Amino acid sequence: MERERIVTDVLIIGGGTAGCYAALTIAKESPGTKVVIAEKANIIRSGCLAAGVNALNAYITPGQTAQDYVDYAKRDAAGIAREDLLLSMAEGVNRVTEHLEQLGLVILKDEYGAYAARGKRNIKINGENIKPLLAEAVKKQKNVTVINHVNITDYLLADGGIAGAVGFHVDERKAYVFLADAVLCATGGAAGLYRPNNPGFSRHKMWYPPFNTGAGYAMGIRAGAEMTTFEMRFIALRCKDTIAPTGTIAQGVGARQINAKGEVYETKYGITTSERVYGTAAENLAGRGPCYLHTEGISESQSEDLLKAYLNMAPSQTLKWIESGRLPHEQDVEIEGTEPYIVGGHTASGYWVDTDRRTTLPGLYAAGDVAGGCPQKYVTGALVEGELAAQAILADLGAAGSPLRRADEKRRRLREERIATETERYLGEYEAHLSSGGSPAMFTAEQLEEAMQKVMDNYAGGISTHYRYNERQLHIADDKILMLQKMTEKLHADDMDELLHVYELKERLLVCRVVIAHLAARKETRWHAFAENTDYPGQSDEWLKYVNSVYRDGKVKIRFRELTDTGKQERAEVYGG
Repeated sequence: MERERIVTDVLIIGGGTAGCYAALTIAKESPGTKVVIAEKANIIRSGCLAAGVNALNAYITPGQTAQDYVDYAKRDAAGIAREDLLLSMAEGVNRVTEHLEQLGLVILKDEYGAYAARGKRNIKINGENIKPLLAEAVKKQKNVTVINHVNITDYLLADGGIAGAVGFHVDERKAYVFLADAVLCATGGAAGLYRPNNPGFSRHKMWYPPFNTGAGYAMGIRAGAEMTTFEMRFIALRCKDTIAPTGTIAQGVGARQINAKGEVYETKYGITTSERVYGTAAENLAGRGPCYLHTEGISESQSEDLLKAYLNMAPSQTLKWIESGRLPHEQDVEIEGTEPYIVGGHTASGYWVDTDRRTTLPGLYAAGDVAGGCPQKYVTGALVEGELAAQAILADLGAAGSPLRRADEKRRRLREERIATETERYLGEYEAHLSSGGSPAMFTAEQLEEAMQKVMDNYAGGISTHYRYNERQLHIADDKILMLQKMTEKLHADDMDELLHVYELKERLLVCRVVIAHLAARKETRWHAFAENTDYPGQSDEWLKYVNSVYRDGKVKIRFRELTDTGKQERAEVYGG
C-alpha cells in the first residue's frame, strides 16, 4: 500500500457535529494551531446530521435553567448520569445555537420574534442544511485541513499516551499515518450490532446511521481507555417500517400512545424515553398490539404540518402517508421499537471523561456520541462538547510541562521507535487482509455480520426477545461473539471497500463484547427495555453506580465507580500514572 505520513498539532477523528465545532473553536481561539480532520465519508454530509433535523432538542427555553436540564436528563437516565458533564454541556447550548444561526441556520420564530419552542427543552428549525453549513464554515479555516474518505482504525500509543492514529483510504490502496500532539475522538456511536427492524435490502433503514459502527469506541477499548455505561443501550420508538421519528408527532400534535383497543397506555408504564419503548413492547406481548400514536382526528392543518416536517428529516414517512391515500388526520400511526444502539448522545455510553472531555489516556479527548456520562446532549450538546474538548486541548498544548510537549531527546527517540513499531503492526494487518495468496476465505464479512446480529438479537436482548435477557443468555452471547472475532482474522478483502467492511465488522464485534460484559455486570433492571434483565427484574439503590470497564489481555475488566466520581480521580491507581 502507498503510505502517507501527516504531522499536525491536533488530529480530529470524525468530521460530524462535535468534530466540526471543535475545529471551528481551535481556529477561532488559536489560528496558528494546525488541525487535521480525518473523516470516513465527506464532512459536507457526514454524521448524524447528514439528512438534516427539524428541531434542536437541547435548548434552555425562557423560564428554564441549565440546572433544570441537568435534573431532567438525570431523571430520564434513572440517576446514572454525570451532573458535572451535564451542567457544563447545558450551560453552553444556547450559546452554540446562536452561533448556528449566525452561520445561516434557519430557526423558526414566534410572533414576538423569539425562537419557536416545541416543548420545554427544544426549538423548531429548518435544518435540512445544518451539516453543510457547519462543513462550509470549517473549510474556510486556513489552519484546518480536511481529509475525506479515510477510515481510522487504531490509535498510536507511545510514551504513556496517544501519539496519533493510523487508517486507510476507503477507495484508494493507500494507508495514512497521523502524528499529533493531541487527538480528539469525535466519531459516532454504534449501529448494526443487533438484527434490525427491516430485513434484506431494507436492513439499513434504521434509526441511527448504519455507517456509525462504533469505530471510536473500539479504538479506545483496544488502547485501554476506560469506558462507561455501555449497558444503557438506546432503543428508539419509531414509526413502523419507515423508522421515522415519533417525537415530532407526540410533541407536535400531542398524540398519545394507544393500543389496538384504543386505550392510552403511556401513563400506565411511564413516559421516560425507555418506558415509552417498554410500554409498547409490553402491550404487544400482552396481545394488545399493534400500538399507535393517536393522530386520527387532528386538524387538517396539523396533518399538513406533519407532512412538511417529515420532508425535512424522514421523507419516507411522508411518502407512506401519501401512497396510502390516508393522511395523519385520517389514520393513527403505527409504532415500534428499534433494535438497540450504543450512543452517548442520547444515553450515557462512551469514554469516561473529565469535565474538560479528557479521556483516561493522556493526549486523547472525546466529544459527542463517543463521550460517556452525559445523556440527552443531542445536536447542541455535541457542539458544546466539541468546544470544551478543543479548549482543553489548547490549554494542555500551551501548559508548561504539558505531557503533550516532550523536549527530552531520548524520550523523543524512544517515542518514535514505538510509533514505528505500532505503525508497521497495523499496516501489516491491512496487507494481510488484502493479500491474494492462499485459498479464499470460507465466509465474508457480510455473512459474519449477519451471524453477529443474530447472536445479539437472540441472546443479548434484541427485538425478537422483546429486549429481555438473562445471565445464561449473555454467557452464550459472549462465547459466540468471541468465536466470530477469531473468524475475522481470516477474512479476505479484494479491494479497499471490502477492507472497510472487514474493519467495521471488527469494530462492532469488539463493542458487542463490551456491551455484553456491561449488561451482565449490572444486576438489576434500572431502565426497562434499555436493559431488561429477567434475572434481576427490579431496580435497586445498591446499583446507583457507574458500570465502567477497561479492556486488557483480550478480556473486558469491569470496575464500578460511585456517583460522586468526577472522572478526574483514581487515574494513577488504574493506569500506573
